[in-house]
Amino acid sequence: MQELQKNISELAAAIGRALGVLKIEPLERELDELRAQSTEADFWADSSSAQDVMKRQAKLAARVEPWLEVQKSVEELTELAAMNDDSLQKDLEQQYAELAGCFDQLKEQLKFSGQYDDYDVILSIRAGAGGTDAQDWAQMLLRMYVRWAEKNKLDIETIEQSAGDEAGLKSVTIELSGEFIYGKLKGEHGVHRLVRLSPFNSDNLRQTSFAKVDVLPKIDRPDALAIDEKDLKVDVYRAGGHGGQSVNTTDSAVRVTHLPTGIAVAIQNERSQLQNKETALTILRSRLIQLQMEQHSESLKELKGPNQSAEWGNQIRSYVLHPYTMVKDLRTRHETSDAASVLDGDLDPFITTYLEQTLGKTD
Repeated sequence: MQELQKNISELAAAIGRALGVLKIEPLERELDELRAQSTEADFWADSSSAQDVMKRQAKLAARVEPWLEVQKSVEELTELAAMNDDSLQKDLEQQYAELAGCFDQLKEQLKFSGQYDDYDVILSIRAGAGGTDAQDWAQMLLRMYVRWAEKNKLDIETIEQSAGDEAGLKSVTIELSGEFIYGKLKGEHGVHRLVRLSPFNSDNLRQTSFAKVDVLPKIDRPDALAIDEKDLKVDVYRAGGHGGQSVNTTDSAVRVTHLPTGIAVAIQNERSQLQNKETALTILRSRLIQLQMEQHSESLKELKGPNQSAEWGNQIRSYVLHPYTMVKDLRTRHETSDAASVLDGDLDPFITTYLEQTLGKTD
């Protein structure tokens, strides 16, 4: 019985440490607040906002409740073991084994202990230096992430897309929804470099292209980040399609600029002006949150605008297709010669290595 009591005590301590790493208490408070909010009389007056709250509530419940259950179970098991009743030992050993197995499964979440790791993702890709080759590279990266998302059965929504002049994409923004998506993809944030024989020049010369990938936690609740209205400049204009064609005949396109940092988000699609503004504000909040994490700032007033020139010189991964094939992450040193599989969405080895090497570090 003493050995069993020792094992239960060690399991309880391990669960306690995990709860601390995962910051379960503030998550539980947020869940309680959302549940209280959902019971208010006018909660469904804004159905879009209400759906976002319910979605966040369900995601938080799925994350928090299993941990609260395992915590309660280990407390009950500790109390039973303290009775020193040998007739209970066999039953207690079985309960301990089941609880230890449950804890082993839940421990995978320790990789996702960041504040926003369980949030959905707004992923943007922008072509950089390299002309048409860079725009083609941006489209290749989009295909890579979409293939990865499809393999993981994620929901994918295109928010904005700007076609390249000759081929590829100048920029694209998509939303990915699923379990711990930001936690899994945050390591993809940065500059991606491609080296290959260019299909866009007659001499078929080797070309180096760059594209910037922004991975942002989707912050769709205004109360998650308070932005002073005086710091925002909102412009509306008529949306235009590829080649200058009119998408619609109203001033539905919206550009929202955060004046202190200079961050601007422009959204134009076939939705209403109000929807475009809400989407732009969601992306703006997400970018400001990302900037806060990068600059370790507690206040928006302390933020400096993003340093684009520094970003472009700070590639995180190289994809070499000529004169040999190799994909190498320059932070973790993880590499593979199977570039084709990576470009077809086989990103999990890079994601896992990044998470393992950064486990325990703050965002």
